[in-house]
Amino acid sequence: MIAKTTEGLAVVCRQISKEFGSGETKTVALRGVDLDVFPGQMTLLVGQSGCGKTTLISIIAGLLNATSGSLSVLGEDIIGMSGTRLVQFRQKNIGFVFQQYNLLPTLTAIENAAVPLIIAGKSRRQAFEAAKAILSSVGLASRMHLLPNQLSGGQQQRVAIARALVHEPRLLVCDEPTAALDAQSGQTVMELLRRVALQPDRAVIVVTHDNRVFSFGDRIVHMDDGVVTNVEVPDRTTQPDSKVVLASHT
Repeated sequence: MIAKTTEGLAVVCRQISKEFGSGETKTVALRGVDLDVFPGQMTLLVGQSGCGKTTLISIIAGLLNATSGSLSVLGEDIIGMSGTRLVQFRQKNIGFVFQQYNLLPTLTAIENAAVPLIIAGKSRRQAFEAAKAILSSVGLASRMHLLPNQLSGGQQQRVAIARALVHEPRLLVCDEPTAALDAQSGQTVMELLRRVALQPDRAVIVVTHDNRVFSFGDRIVHMDDGVVTNVEVPDRTTQPDSKVVLASHT
């Protein structure tokens, strides 16, 4: 059970563990993780590759099942959800940004961004209107009819972010969104996440080992060997949010 004192939090993990395989081949990825994620904040999960960051966000996003522990996402018990209900909950409430973009190569930017709404049963017109609006907000108004291979890495990541936000989720989860980008494009993507994705009623979780982007976090959760080792709460009053003009070439 999740304690009542945690009401209002976007995500509450208590003693989350995850094991893969069994016997001599068993691998323990998470070893009793406790984590609170607040709405209206960007939480960074940081640590070396293999420390369990991606496994943890995959469980939070409902893509993996935990071996043990309790998990509340937006007030709902994710671990106790049936398969169909979990899929519906994820479609409505969670956006996921993948490290390698995962764009469909034969679809244009606007078609890629519209996919979640079409899957959810929206009409093609409704889906494309929403996709056009979100692509414009991320600076891709002039690139929305191009295929992924006609876009730069930074532009493809913006399409991936637009696709994750098009259904207006209350939780956005990003797996190493700057890993495949140069320093300038990575900064632009993080500024974009704070400007466009972060809202008072939406929580944003970003997995990263890129210390160049640590300044964007409201909370920095350090992980090592499957556990949370430290949580930093930077003083953002001395780090005003950047105002970025999104150029189509980035």
